[in-house]
Order: sequence, then C-alpha cells, then structure tokens
Amino acid sequence: MGTRYRSKSFLQTYGIDAPVVALSWLGRQGTRAVAALVVIGIAVPPIGALLKPFVSEAIFALLCVAFLRVDPAAFRGCLKRSVLVLAATAWTTTAIPAVFGASYLALGLKDRSPDLCLALILQAVASPMMAAPALAALMGLDSTLVLVALITSTAVIPFSAPAFTYAFIGDGLTLSPLALGVRLFAILAGSALVGITVRRMAGPVAIERHADEINGVNILVLFVFVAAVMESVAARFLAAPVLTVGFAALAFLVYFAVFGLTSLLFVRAGPERAFVLGLMASQRNMGLMLAATGGALPDLTWLYFALSQFPIYLSPQLLRPLARRLVSPSRIAPRPRGPLDSGGERRGGSASSSDVP
Repeated sequence: MGTRYRSKSFLQTYGIDAPVVALSWLGRQGTRAVAALVVIGIAVPPIGALLKPFVSEAIFALLCVAFLRVDPAAFRGCLKRSVLVLAATAWTTTAIPAVFGASYLALGLKDRSPDLCLALILQAVASPMMAAPALAALMGLDSTLVLVALITSTAVIPFSAPAFTYAFIGDGLTLSPLALGVRLFAILAGSALVGITVRRMAGPVAIERHADEINGVNILVLFVFVAAVMESVAARFLAAPVLTVGFAALAFLVYFAVFGLTSLLFVRAGPERAFVLGLMASQRNMGLMLAATGGALPDLTWLYFALSQFPIYLSPQLLRPLARRLVSPSRIAPRPRGPLDSGGERRGGSASSSDVP
C-alpha cells in the first residue's frame, strides 16, 4: 500500500496521474477496445493514411512489450517438452509455408492474382503472433507450451521466411531474401533486447502491478497498425463489395484450415495441447512481415492483410465453446478481457501480452 501511495504521489507531482488512470481504464477494456479500433480505422480512413508511415515503428514497440512480459520461469519449464516443441516449431516455420505455398502455386494464384498470392505467401511464412499465449490463457487453456513453441518459431523466422518467400514469389517482392532476413532478425532481436532489458530494470512485480497501464499503451500503439491496414477497407468495399467479401471469406478459410490441420496433426499429444498449438499456428504475425518489408506492398496485399485480422480477433469467441469441451469449467475464464490482457483473465498473469495483430 505504501508503494502504491508513493507511486501515486510521484505521478501527481509531475502532473501525469490523469493519463495513467486513462491508460489503466483503456487497458481494462480488452476486446471491446480492439473492436473499437477496427471500427474507427474503417470509419475514418484519413487517420490510417496519416499513421501508415509509422507501422514499422508501432510493430517494433508492440514486440518490445510482448518480450517485456515473457516469464523466464515459464519458458524454462516448457523446454522440458523438447520433442513436442521442436515438432510444433518445424510445422509452423517449415511445413505450413511449404504446404500452403505449394497449394497457392498449384491453383495458379501467382499468375491470376500476384498481389493476393504475395499476401497469402507472406501470411504463410510469418511467425505466430506473440498474442497467442494470452489468447490461450483467456480461454482457460494452458499457455506455457504455446509460449515456448512461439519463441522457438520466432527465432527461426529470419532464416525460413526469406527462403520460402523467394522460392514461391521470386522477384515479386522488391526486397531481397538477404535484406528481408536481416530486417526480420533486427526487428526481433532488437525488440527482445529492449523488452528483456526493461523487464530486468523494472522487475516482474512492477510489470504485473501495472498490467492495465501497459495494456493501455499496447492498445494505443496497436491503433497505429489497425488504422493503417484498415485505411482502404471501406473504400474497397464500396468500390468492389464482392471482392472485399471474398477476401474476408478467404481469410477465415485460411485461418480455420491452419487451425484444423494443426490440431489434427498434434491430436496424439492430447486434445488441449492440439487445440492450443492450432490456435498458435493460425495466428500469423503479418504485422511483422509488413514491418520487415517497410510497408512497400501493393494495395490488394494491404487489403487482405486488413481483412485477415477479423478471424484473429473473433477467434477467442468463435472457438470458446470448443475450448469448454477440453477443460473443466473451473479453468474456463468467465469473461474474456481480450488478447491485450496479461495472462488472460487475471491482472498480472504470466502469459505473454498481445502484440501485432
């Protein structure tokens, strides 16, 4: 209590108490705040146009916060499941890009719609979102396995993503494979260094105590990404409603295809583990690919990236009934607060926070 009183007095002394309270309130809104960001991004396109140049910086900041909230103890504990972790890593970083990339080429998408093919390939080669552990936690599921598989997969991406991108796209991406790999490594290594350093300086207790405020910062920074990718959605829908709805349907199809295949592949590890690994694999971090390419992508690629956010944000609710069948009712969170919550349903949990949509 004394620490809280001293902190409040310090903040009031420097006149920043009100913004901190506002951040705390915003951080408690969870999925409602994220839904509001999507609506605002679609309804007010000029904001997206204004923020679009800052997408890379926003994604880097979100990754820093995500690494800030990685619990080293949970990470070390999950390393004991090395075989399962390695299998999940290989599936996420190698098999998914190979299977889905080959399927897109077999369907002739590279010739029929190069921009859409580019979006789908970048989606396939991307690492899972660092929000995946938090999404698993808020559904009442074990998030520690997801945390380790996520980190190992992310470590491989700077090497696997450029190779698969070049294999399937060739010169369709202006950035060379080496440059893409270097940028991915710089973004991930830099954000990890910043996040881990701040965690060491602040301490896990302080991070847990200010979970809501950190979530509030996450939401504000996330708005830069959401507004940027949603900039052209409304105009595209008015100009080409069939195309826009088709892209949205394709985004849901790809999402649940990855989720279903992954869950079936790992079903022998147990239904709950298969479920959480499917959740992780289907949450592709396309924001990271946007940052790595500097946002220099065609308009149709941006449009698909925007529409692919809908299944990501709706999945906790859509898949929640299935999650209830996998665990006892006592472990299911009574009310999800959103992928921006730390550790799911409780303030200050150990699961990773949300980052890039």
